[in-house]
Amino acid sequence: MSYTDITRRCLEASLRAGRSPGSVHLIAVSKVQPDARVRDVLAAGHRLFGENYVQEAQAKWPAFRAEFGPVSVHLIGPLQTNKAKAAVELFDAIHSLDRPALAEKLARLAQARGACPQLFVQVNTGEEPQKAGVLPADLDAFVATVRAMDLPVHGLMCIPPEGEASTPHFVQLAEMAARNGLTGLSMGMSGDFEAAIAQGATHVRVGSAIFGARSVQ
Repeated sequence: MSYTDITRRCLEASLRAGRSPGSVHLIAVSKVQPDARVRDVLAAGHRLFGENYVQEAQAKWPAFRAEFGPVSVHLIGPLQTNKAKAAVELFDAIHSLDRPALAEKLARLAQARGACPQLFVQVNTGEEPQKAGVLPADLDAFVATVRAMDLPVHGLMCIPPEGEASTPHFVQLAEMAARNGLTGLSMGMSGDFEAAIAQGATHVRVGSAIFGARSVQ
């Protein structure tokens, strides 16, 4: 698979769903990828990337931005509270807001900076004990709490359980977003992004299908 193939498949999935191509944002997940692969996708014109680790992104993106100009970088992995300050300075969006302590930290940083990245609340739709994310039953109250902090909640994010059909989780996430007046839906990865687009995904997170297998860290 390649970047060109994935952009074509995103376009075709959007058209099948009766959606405009611009309604779906392809996040090229560049975590743990060699710089040469990332540079190739940048050279192809792509300007939206996803990272899982604050330190890796700090080491990678200042130089790429200096070389290629403005690039939007989203944090799609867990965010430790002690790395929140670095995250809000580096990322354009954070897809993993999942607990009150993190929301409080981001609210303090946003007030001090006068700006905040776009925020997605991560929902643990499979209610998996080992996975981060707000439980579905707690989602409405959590969104209300975050909004009361004047944080820019744009949407919801989920990672369906491995080995389960993804579509029911995408449907559930879309219903929760609509109920809370949220328009952003960060859902779908290399194996299921077309199904996510069919259910209204606004952001799909595709890594290995674009870049190939990740390097081992």
